[in-house]
Amino acid sequence: MKQQTTRTFILYSFLIVAISIMIGIIFVQITQKYVIDAVDERIRTEGSYLLSELEEEELSLESLYDLGAVSQQFELGLIYVDEHNNVPLHTIDNVLHVTSNEKEDIIHFVKTEMTTNTGDARGTLKNGVYYYPFTTELNDGRFIFLIPVSTIGSITKNIWILVGATLLVAILVIFLIIYNIVKNYVKPVRNASHVLMKLANGNYNARMYEMNYGEVGELSVTINSLARNLMEMSIQNEVQNDRLQAVVDNTDSGLMLVDGKGYIHLVNRTFLEHFKGKADSYVGFLYYEAVTNEQIHEIVRDVFMTEDRIVKTVVIPMGIERKYFKVFASPIQNDSKVWKGVVLAFHDVTDMKRLEEMRKDFVANVSHELKTPITSIKGFAETLLEGAHKDPNTLEQFLSIIYKESRRLQLLIHDLLELSKLEKDEFHLIKEEVRPARLVEDILQLVEHIYQEKQVSLETNLDKDATFMGDAPRIKQLLLNIISNAIQYTPKYGKVYINVQQLDNNIEISVKDTGIGIPSEDIPRIFERFYRVDKARSRNSGGTGLGLAIVKHIVEAHDGEIEVESKVDEGTTFIIRFEKKFTKA
Repeated sequence: MKQQTTRTFILYSFLIVAISIMIGIIFVQITQKYVIDAVDERIRTEGSYLLSELEEEELSLESLYDLGAVSQQFELGLIYVDEHNNVPLHTIDNVLHVTSNEKEDIIHFVKTEMTTNTGDARGTLKNGVYYYPFTTELNDGRFIFLIPVSTIGSITKNIWILVGATLLVAILVIFLIIYNIVKNYVKPVRNASHVLMKLANGNYNARMYEMNYGEVGELSVTINSLARNLMEMSIQNEVQNDRLQAVVDNTDSGLMLVDGKGYIHLVNRTFLEHFKGKADSYVGFLYYEAVTNEQIHEIVRDVFMTEDRIVKTVVIPMGIERKYFKVFASPIQNDSKVWKGVVLAFHDVTDMKRLEEMRKDFVANVSHELKTPITSIKGFAETLLEGAHKDPNTLEQFLSIIYKESRRLQLLIHDLLELSKLEKDEFHLIKEEVRPARLVEDILQLVEHIYQEKQVSLETNLDKDATFMGDAPRIKQLLLNIISNAIQYTPKYGKVYINVQQLDNNIEISVKDTGIGIPSEDIPRIFERFYRVDKARSRNSGGTGLGLAIVKHIVEAHDGEIEVESKVDEGTTFIIRFEKKFTKA
């Protein structure tokens, strides 16, 4: 702002200086012409008078001296140049105070420049002296009258002094005018522009200094009133937006807003919790690029095509689990019925579905699992009571089968009780320092006869310094299930790798086998109760179908993570991570 004011002042000052110099030059020229014309008129008049007296008598040396004496009375200098270009008489000393050399220069100038007889006689101004030549009929000589014109220099000097003073006053006045304009008009307008720019950028705290006079004062009052109104509106909008955002973020359903072109405009916190990631991964992207599930794509496309509300339940695999969502998709239209997009609400019904399926599966599976051993026990007991006990070989065989089935029944009931205990709200872990390497070594001793019998080789890489806080018996139960499964489902001469290592904040335990593997479509369901990938082989292995469900509950109780990587006929890897500093009660 200061630079612009300075440039304006310099521009106007330059214009005033240029105009003043031009006016000064014009005044000097006019003044010089006026003075020279006056001098020329005088010298012609007085010179003509003197020469007219001379022409009535003969030209002689005495008459020349008389003429010089008379010219002195008229304050005129006289130089007479005869026909031979000699100077027999001059009265330079009477009117000029010059040195001998200057006098010689004047005489030389007159003899060379002022003695021509051609053309009209004209006066000449040189070095402050005005020369005017006259010719007479008495001889071929020439009279040159001269007079000092020192007033021209003083007048010129005075003119320039006047011009300079006027120029100084004009610049001062211009400065005061510009200062007044800048202070009372330019600066307030620029301030108003600056404040308006801040308001346009959303800074509603910006204000102008309010003046009490003129249109600028009204402008400042109006802008400040506008700023206050905008601030109030902004505060109201922020409150409304905060309320709306709070409602949107804290609703139990995940929300996604898709515009008419298919771009996502909004996702709430619940949606991000369900589908993971950050808002930047969704907002601004096309819905079919940001969300990979084809069922959701179909729902959006159906709403675009039918422009009608759609309610549909979808199943979405997420890691080792499957989640059930009831999706409510509705078209968005304004008051003019103009199409604006689609809003989707994702209501997580996984727990409801899981409880429903669990109830059905529990009744069906428990009935089925209990039926087989009970039927076997009952059948063989009846056979023994009917007389088969009399045959010692048959008696031993049937009692062995009854014992095996009763043990299987015992294991099933034990696992059901364990699972029920883990799912209770009052279940609490007993925290202590857990050394997973030591637990693995204890478990390998328990299952040694199994892997030796199957000739399965075990390789371990155990960090014995790895520790974390947890419930040691539960962790041992978890590892026993995972390692036993790895050995059971690994064919003869296969390998099992057990690794325990420390990460930055976690302890990672991985169990990898070279067994039969798990199809990718079955991985999300392997932690369900009684779920078996290969029911025949699983039943022959003696499993109850509850081991991995127990594993999952123990991991969740410790706020841990479990991942499964598997390929059919190549093997399976279970990766479990626990935080070193576990604080859950």
